[in-house]
Amino acid sequence: MRFSLRPKVIAHAHCDLPCGVYDPAQARIEAESVKAVQQKYQDNDDPEFRTRAILIKEQRSELVKHHLWVLWTDYFKPEHLEKHPQIHDLFWKATKAAGAGGAKGSMDPAKGQELLDLIDQIAEIFWETKKA
Repeated sequence: MRFSLRPKVIAHAHCDLPCGVYDPAQARIEAESVKAVQQKYQDNDDPEFRTRAILIKEQRSELVKHHLWVLWTDYFKPEHLEKHPQIHDLFWKATKAAGAGGAKGSMDPAKGQELLDLIDQIAEIFWETKKA
């Protein structure tokens, strides 16, 4: 008796999970929180409140980076880069803007807005790729 280990059906997919699981909105929601915390920090002089605000803002900044990295490494493919060669630079700038040199390291809401603007640029490209 012979058994074959070859698959009977071969499936092809362009991503590791259905593409509906990816969405730049996750990064944007966290970035909106970063900016809101930065603004609340500016509006409050209580040292304990400010300490908590810094902690929360830093946690949210890390989540922004996480969501951006997932999009960059899991969703975007070589064919996207061919059509949008600025993707790598844009993600690099956005993750830096979420990091210590950007929103994570600053309590200035303008840094939070810079991060949101970069995420919006990523989202525009993302949604264009979803149309294809």
